[in-house]
Amino acid sequence: MSIFVALLIFVGLFLITAGAIIFVFGPLLLLQPHLRTREWYSTFTDFLEPRDAQLPQEDIVLDTKEGFKLSCWFVKQPGGSRGTIIYLHGIGDCKIGGVPYAQLFYRRGFNVFLYDSRRHGNSGGHYCTFGFYEKHDLSLAIDYLHGRSDAHIGNIGVFGTSMGAAVALQAAAIDKRIAAVVAEASFTDLRTVMVDYQKRTIKLPWHFLRNLTMSRPQRLAHFKARFVSPIHAVQSVHKPVLFIHGTDDTRIRSEYSKALYDNANQPKDLFLIPRGDHTNLLNVGGSEYETRIVDFFEKNLE
Repeated sequence: MSIFVALLIFVGLFLITAGAIIFVFGPLLLLQPHLRTREWYSTFTDFLEPRDAQLPQEDIVLDTKEGFKLSCWFVKQPGGSRGTIIYLHGIGDCKIGGVPYAQLFYRRGFNVFLYDSRRHGNSGGHYCTFGFYEKHDLSLAIDYLHGRSDAHIGNIGVFGTSMGAAVALQAAAIDKRIAAVVAEASFTDLRTVMVDYQKRTIKLPWHFLRNLTMSRPQRLAHFKARFVSPIHAVQSVHKPVLFIHGTDDTRIRSEYSKALYDNANQPKDLFLIPRGDHTNLLNVGGSEYETRIVDFFEKNLE
């Protein structure tokens, strides 16, 4: 047997093995990502609920049309408000990550609504679909807020980070009640970011492996990955959008926010944070980061 033939056999066996592993474990990694928990957060912060930050807290449960329960917090101003901001967390995270933002927004006169995305935190659900179904859950939250006759809801803005940003952009394309969006570290579309993830985990960029990875999850969760496309959605959004990204993001490249910005309608803005990674923008961005976000919502929600 020649070295060339042996090499072809090795490559073939390697691809078959890699494909089999991806086919078996890919759906779990995609649809059921590893989750951050209250216990995980408790190792480095005491702010595990809004009340821990001396904020008024209402515990709320919303039922999706599929029968899943969404665990929510409502931080309501005691009197009038400047509007309401909904916080959407990223993949594998939960609403606890939004407590510092709730503190920031509440101090500036906004109501804040936070919830665990389906299949995250204390919410129900079997699978994560990166916005395919989650965008309708955001509309459900808006339905609830508009039904609160005891609260001054005002205009509604959405702050989403990572997957939450992708959900916010997809929802804004179909729900005109969203008045403004801050989209932090969003991907452009699910199929593209899956290739990036594949490169990081198994060092193989080939698209056919991406397609193999995506095929079974789509059947299990009954969704179409090609329709999870924030870059397509922004073309139908005609409300103000502020795109934020760290220049050193190692999970979702900052070029994606640049592409989203280029495809979005006016009014729009792009804020790149030097040396910012995927999950540290609140710390790295400092006062400028906080000011840009709050000023954006004050301008577009009042």
